[in-house]
Amino acid sequence: MWKTVLDRMLVKLIKRGQLVVTYPDGESRTYGSNNGASCKVRLTDEKATKALCLKPELALGECYMDGMLQIADDDLEGLFRVVLRNARSMDIPVWARFYSKLRFAVQSLVRLNTPKHSRRNVSHHYDISDDLYRLFLDQDMQYSCAYFTDPKMSLEDAQIAKKAHIAAKLQIEPGMKVLDIGCGWGGMAITLARDYGARVTGVTLSENQLATAKRRAEEAGVADKTEFRLQDYRALNEKFDRIVSVGMLEHVGVPFYGDYFAQVSRLLDDAGVALIHTIGSLDTPGAQAEWVNKYIFPGGYIPSLSQLAPAIERSDLWSLDIEVLRLHYAMTLRHWLARFDDKIDIVRQSYDERFIRMWRYYLVACFMTFEEEKQVVFQFQLGHQRSPVPLTRDYMYQPPWPQAVATAPAQSQAAE
Repeated sequence: MWKTVLDRMLVKLIKRGQLVVTYPDGESRTYGSNNGASCKVRLTDEKATKALCLKPELALGECYMDGMLQIADDDLEGLFRVVLRNARSMDIPVWARFYSKLRFAVQSLVRLNTPKHSRRNVSHHYDISDDLYRLFLDQDMQYSCAYFTDPKMSLEDAQIAKKAHIAAKLQIEPGMKVLDIGCGWGGMAITLARDYGARVTGVTLSENQLATAKRRAEEAGVADKTEFRLQDYRALNEKFDRIVSVGMLEHVGVPFYGDYFAQVSRLLDDAGVALIHTIGSLDTPGAQAEWVNKYIFPGGYIPSLSQLAPAIERSDLWSLDIEVLRLHYAMTLRHWLARFDDKIDIVRQSYDERFIRMWRYYLVACFMTFEEEKQVVFQFQLGHQRSPVPLTRDYMYQPPWPQAVATAPAQSQAAE
């Protein structure tokens, strides 16, 4: 029964490119035509066939993790390319459309990112082990989109360029009081303190990140200019000249966008500037991917511009600049996957094959979404006044760069 159902689904779905499926009974069927991307898969258990019929998006990842869906040459990229390119033009069944709308409608109820829930969600992903992240991130442990001024530049250089680009938008001067919401392992805070002379307060909900950030600040000689706290941003009650938040808004949740930007507004000085860097969607709002939410980022949500704009408007903040970074995160994720694969023998010393398949699926799914879907990165530059920064964008690209950027090639070689 389930084989017949899946067969009919795939006949309707695969029109561009080709997908060859070998079912548990040994029969192979070809879908689509050889006019684009192609991939061959084998289903080893009837449970996989049933799961793919009932919850395709969730089951695809779970069956791959559990080894019930095997891909020829482990070509995850090929599989995603075939599926995503066809999903855009697929005539989605009524029941599937209803299920997606239902999930979107109730997401505010099931994703209540209160301070308690937020800490638990953050711990799920970021308190795994710093050692894992060190294997594939850059030397500064920037776990967010890099900025590729040249597609051929190294990951190290691109992350340095990202921090410099953000610092330029913030127009930081020595002695300024800066808040870093979701400070991660402290890289941005340390850079702003060391290279720009700022006094930075970083807040995080991850105990691992907090400990690492404090240690790194000591090693960098900026412990006197930085303060790291295990604190929810909503608990802050002081003014800052500048506010930066990189890769944190994705964890706020739709019901709290108003609270988030209202708090940024309250904390930002009258002449201040805030820079909010977040993954976003240029598509209409929809439900978060089930697999990613279950295994990688519980409570996470990728906002559409149409969801963020009203919250920013209500906050009484000026939108000074909105930049859309398109393929930068795809390039960043490809670097992360290459580094993860290069260190796979080290990874296997601490993690089993199911975890490795889960992590690879996560990285490939993410960069394929940036390459094939309307997923991007937004940088919102906000302020209480209309002109706390120059009126043209030229200042964002003017030298002199900080010392860290000037010495980027040497740092990159050392990191490798």
